[in-house]
Amino acid sequence: MAESNFVDYVKIFCRSGNGGSGSAHLRREKYIPKGGPDGGDGGRGGHIIVRGNAQMWTLLHLRYQRHIFAGHGESGSKQCSTGADGEDIIIEVPLGTVARDAETGEFLFEITHDGETNILVKGGRGGLGNTHFKSSTNQTPRYAQPGEPSEEGWKILELKVLADVGLVGFPSAGKSTLLSVVSAAKPKIADYPFTTLVPNLGIVSYRDNQSFIMADIPGIIEGAHEGKGLGLRFLRHIERNSMLLFMVPADSKDHRKEYLILLSELEKYNPELLDKERFLVISKSDFLDDELKAEISKEFKDIPHDFISSVTGGGITKLKDTIWQILNKPQ
Repeated sequence: MAESNFVDYVKIFCRSGNGGSGSAHLRREKYIPKGGPDGGDGGRGGHIIVRGNAQMWTLLHLRYQRHIFAGHGESGSKQCSTGADGEDIIIEVPLGTVARDAETGEFLFEITHDGETNILVKGGRGGLGNTHFKSSTNQTPRYAQPGEPSEEGWKILELKVLADVGLVGFPSAGKSTLLSVVSAAKPKIADYPFTTLVPNLGIVSYRDNQSFIMADIPGIIEGAHEGKGLGLRFLRHIERNSMLLFMVPADSKDHRKEYLILLSELEKYNPELLDKERFLVISKSDFLDDELKAEISKEFKDIPHDFISSVTGGGITKLKDTIWQILNKPQ
């Protein structure tokens, strides 16, 4: 099942390769007296490299590979021969993956493009051979540099879904249904809370062969920022959305209160989320007449909003137009 295959957080122990030692070799060839130094450099230790792969959507492949070691560089040798570099280890990750140092929490880098690479742990530099230390006053140096040691430590890889539009709402607000209507995505839909256990992505077709990506984020509940429900685990995915589409169902007991709770949870998790463009839709509005819509609109007179019905398709085309305008609004 998708739920068991979706992994968005892993902690791995990484060790790069040692650099190879330089050679302190002296030439010993017939008919060449006092041949001098000809020791080559040591090879570089292997890096551990993270590379973006647009075909991947989960960090599942790293869940059971907790220790990753790169190869060691080989030592230099005679005739100025450089030792072979250690084997690099390349870790493929989905786009939107953030790397951090597990001990300090320091942000290292983020992978956002297919084929983009970054070094997670750098291999040790190879030592210089004795040919580098030859001089007019020291023509036969009998020493060479040792290779630099490897680096090691625990690293965190954290996936944050990349999408243009993130759907934000309580469980059963109709997010999955909307995504299934406007895109080819087929999220699990049922009439009980927490139907969505993993983020779902869908490509929404727009006019003139244009499109944008919409993400159905698992439902937030009050207290999500403290770890209640599923919200804390998936709030990180909202950070990477260009705009947020809030959804409050028409059958809610208090529409404005529900919207304000959602805003509050986002602010408590990360205040910067409120700087994003946002729009509100009242979902499941197919049973509302004009009078009821007017009453609900009074609650949101200061908030841009509209009414939609994913079941009948009412308001969907207009919503797409609104989203497109927001996404393409001059900065």
